[in-house]
Amino acid sequence: MALTAIGLCSRALIKIGATAITAFDEGTAEAEVAGALFEPARDALLSANAWSFATRQARLARLADDPVADYGVAFQLPADFLRALGAGAGGRGRGLDYRIAGRALHAASDAVVLTYVGRPAEEDFPAFFDQALIARLAAEFCIPLTESTSRAELLQRLAESEFRRARQIDALQDSQPGFEDFTLIDARG
Repeated sequence: MALTAIGLCSRALIKIGATAITAFDEGTAEAEVAGALFEPARDALLSANAWSFATRQARLARLADDPVADYGVAFQLPADFLRALGAGAGGRGRGLDYRIAGRALHAASDAVVLTYVGRPAEEDFPAFFDQALIARLAAEFCIPLTESTSRAELLQRLAESEFRRARQIDALQDSQPGFEDFTLIDARG
């Protein structure tokens, strides 16, 4: 079952013994805390790993202003950009030397393909990520709503465990990369 932002927050609130919410603007303490903490917690968890479901590739649009130093061309980052994984040229998503500066990517290339972690819709999160995010949100919501630091510490440990489990599940969904451009393999001919 696909969960919305409200559904994810409600489940986290229930985990700490608080009342579930139906909207971020309903005027309760739970809704206020959830509204303030949801997006930063979601983006931090998405950025913490190269999740297969959040990995994207895009050809970047060149910006009119060139960088001041070090690189010759600046490109606009995608609107859903959270973290760069690699950049390439000529139909490749990696292998290019680049730098992220503000909301731009600087490189010495006329065209760039960026491989990055983006921000998918909450309804597109897989179940293993939902569970990790719910655990993280419960830990984030705990102190503002319950004022219990010992309970928050326990929830933080549980959130870390869920994060590790989600990373393991996600890692099993992709083939492992092999060696590329390795001189000993090339010498075998």
